[in-house]
Amino acid sequence: MNVTTLTPPLAPSVISRRVRVMIVDDAVVVRGLFARWVEAEADLQVVATLRTGREAVEQLERTNPDIVLLDIEMPDMDGLTALPLLLRKKPDLIVIMASTLTRRNAELSLRALSLGATDYITKPETNSEITAASSFRRDLIEKIRHLGSRAKRARVAVAPAVPRPASRAPIVPVAPSIVPDIAPRLALRAFPPVAPRILAIGASTGGPQAIATVIAKLGAVIDRAPVLITQHMPPTFTTIMAEQIARVSGRPAHEARDGEEINSGTIYLAPGGKHMRAKRREGTAVIELEDGPLINFCKPAVDPMFASAAEVWGNWVCAVVLTGMGSDGLRGAQAITAAGGSVIAQDETSSVVWGMPGAVAQAGLCSAILPINEIGPRISRLFAGDRT
Repeated sequence: MNVTTLTPPLAPSVISRRVRVMIVDDAVVVRGLFARWVEAEADLQVVATLRTGREAVEQLERTNPDIVLLDIEMPDMDGLTALPLLLRKKPDLIVIMASTLTRRNAELSLRALSLGATDYITKPETNSEITAASSFRRDLIEKIRHLGSRAKRARVAVAPAVPRPASRAPIVPVAPSIVPDIAPRLALRAFPPVAPRILAIGASTGGPQAIATVIAKLGAVIDRAPVLITQHMPPTFTTIMAEQIARVSGRPAHEARDGEEINSGTIYLAPGGKHMRAKRREGTAVIELEDGPLINFCKPAVDPMFASAAEVWGNWVCAVVLTGMGSDGLRGAQAITAAGGSVIAQDETSSVVWGMPGAVAQAGLCSAILPINEIGPRISRLFAGDRT
């Protein structure tokens, strides 16, 4: 067994301030490189580097990671086999699947998400490309930090109380009725007086599962309105995701094609590596794809889709911002509300990361902030003319 444990397990009474990371990859160069990157961050620590999924399962309880970076293709036990075993031992474990960008690995990564993985990351093809890819390092560390911090907060929340010195004065409990609400109350806008005619959805981390949940509950909405979706995702992955959306919705869904008409009854997914916009051409709404610079570090990005939808449809737009890191979608949501349209955001509790939806919610742009299971039904009522 080729196992490196870099930090001892914590005593039950000791709570680490750093996010604990397990790295599982059969390539020793990759393990070492990832470990150096993680250990270079003051708020992260590597608790183990392992070669196979079997070793990860065996070492899980002893090393107690917050987050596991799990390769898909490994000898002895691959990542997809190890995933449910890891989650069975630790249901709240955060797992990021790692794979190279092939159709097979894209299918396996999206399948892993349906089995409980939290997110995925696509590795460059060769070790030298991984070493040279500063953007890949940034993306990897950002995912680990954002996702792992959630697990760390949960770990601290359930930590045993630290005994207070006897010399301190006792703390008098405050009556519940006068305890201040520490969570700011977010202002909501009224829904527009007209029923929407176009639905635009943006998402990032945790998005594939969230989008599937919403789409599955839309029903007749798709028949009466086009649906535009931008999910932060690379090429090949978006191809597979479009196929999954078609199966979940029972409606036509595909990667958007440059110049095609936007019609009711169809779901259009922004292809990986291209920004998707709507454009009015000779009185007809069409797709416009752009291979331009990254926007908000992303391509595709949500902002151009939202902003262009506002230009084409005005107050007929209903935009939905689902789970994701960062604030992509904020400027586009501002354009939609300025045009008289509506914005719905996923709530913090049901989001994997409350970055994108949190940004629009805290900016006061939302007409509703809802758990993921309530968003689809609320959209259906809204498109049917129910503004309550």
